[in-house]
Amino acid sequence: MNPDALAEALLSVVAPLAEARRPGSSEGLTAADFVFERPKNRDHGDWASNAAMKLAKRVGANPREFAAEIAAALAETPGVASVEVAGPGFINIRLDAAAAGALARQIVEAGEAFGRNDSQAGNSINLEFVSANPTGPMHIGHTRWAALGDAIARLLLASGAELVREFYINDAGAQMQRFGRSVLASAKGEPTPEDGYPGAYIDDLAQRVLAARPDLLTLSQDEQEQVALDLGYELQMADLKQSLEKFNVHFDVYFSERLLHATPADGGPSLVDQAVDRLRAQGHVFDQGDAVWVRTTDFGDDKDRVIRRSNGEYTYFAADAAYYLNKGDRGFAHKIYLLGADHHGYVHRLKALAGAAGDDPEKDIEVLIGQLVSVNGARLSKRAGNIIELDDLRDWLGTDALRYSLARYPADSPLTLDPEILQKRTNDNPVFYVQYAHARTHNVARNAADSGVTRDAFAPELLDHETESALLGALQEFPRVVAFAAELREPHRVARYLEELASLYHRWYDNCRVTPLGDEEVTDLHRTRLWLNDATGQVLRNGLDLLGVSAPERM
Repeated sequence: MNPDALAEALLSVVAPLAEARRPGSSEGLTAADFVFERPKNRDHGDWASNAAMKLAKRVGANPREFAAEIAAALAETPGVASVEVAGPGFINIRLDAAAAGALARQIVEAGEAFGRNDSQAGNSINLEFVSANPTGPMHIGHTRWAALGDAIARLLLASGAELVREFYINDAGAQMQRFGRSVLASAKGEPTPEDGYPGAYIDDLAQRVLAARPDLLTLSQDEQEQVALDLGYELQMADLKQSLEKFNVHFDVYFSERLLHATPADGGPSLVDQAVDRLRAQGHVFDQGDAVWVRTTDFGDDKDRVIRRSNGEYTYFAADAAYYLNKGDRGFAHKIYLLGADHHGYVHRLKALAGAAGDDPEKDIEVLIGQLVSVNGARLSKRAGNIIELDDLRDWLGTDALRYSLARYPADSPLTLDPEILQKRTNDNPVFYVQYAHARTHNVARNAADSGVTRDAFAPELLDHETESALLGALQEFPRVVAFAAELREPHRVARYLEELASLYHRWYDNCRVTPLGDEEVTDLHRTRLWLNDATGQVLRNGLDLLGVSAPERM
């Protein structure tokens, strides 16, 4: 019996009791009004509810007395072993072994779908993260945002959202011209321009540009600069995408900033031009000192923002406005931005922009700020010179260790990773601990097959050992953990859950055998425990996948 079924049972009991005390008091009650929690002390049962305390005033009853009435009626529900009242009116429920154990089969049969839920159904979300400048390699800062952003996306998709993972390419502006001149200077064997990009990666790009265009240096100066910029940009973007793919991070859309400034084929206004007109139509644009402003202070910003300077040039805020409006035009009702620690100033600015566009700043836009991450002993990139590259970190520590460790902590907390721990194959290493538990479930299944233990029988009432009750209780929690982590945008809740589940599984493994000893006969208890073993492996696998981490079958 899962929490949803238990909520329905509780509703069927509470509604008539409420009506008997105060007619009409049950009107509008649904199963969704009843929330169950796992008691911290398992001696208090499998589930606890505060329904009596929540409804006591509504029905005109003493909470503890009302809880006693509910407990007496609920105890008659099939699958419920006992119900007790605790404290001021908590209802502690214990399921019988068969009702609790039935979950093992449900999980195995659901497979990859177990844990998926519809808590985010109906939400159309654009999630933007990483969004690095295409002028250099991916670095350690991008690493954290990539791991967190992708894990948040997986959680939201698993919870029923319609979601697109988007990378905003900052490929407009002066930095691109400096990048192109840097590549060309290297191709010519000249020093890096004073305002250019140094690093061996520029030399590498220059050689690749020359290989693609051997005639580069025979072109006019303007043509050389354009070819160096275009080809260098194309090659660097390919490198960025490859780095992300190797890190198991996938984007559905790579959106170029250039599109915002481009003139349409029909010669009409660009998206940036249109953005100014659209914001003006909303009544939040004004002209002052030959410049065009957006009155963002109407929506909590600390000052109004210039969107077009007096010389006619657009500001970065103009591109932000055009990009935000474009997301809405593409059908995304909710926009999530995952930004770095140095972008705190963008929070009020973007929310004010949403308000100026006619949206609800508290509902339609969400800005998540991630804090810095460092790795003890990490070396600066030999290619880039002044950064720690994602590729170097991945080669050094491994994708799984990096992704799991970055997802294991809240995004808003500074983080220092210890490579000595991450490279250990011991229980001190959290990702190893969880992956080893998964590998152990497969080892148990292999040994079971060798001993003739199959899943051709299932007797859940036999799963009555205390470690089985605890393990089943944790497995039952997985869908709720996924939904809660998705709602809060906090992948670390899944990681911590997996570690607890792994601990409970290891304890069960030490106490309950799936394969018989010696010449013992294979019984239904062995067969049923195999279901529980495989169910645990499935949940560990599903959870690791939500974090973008592999689930090895052997270690």
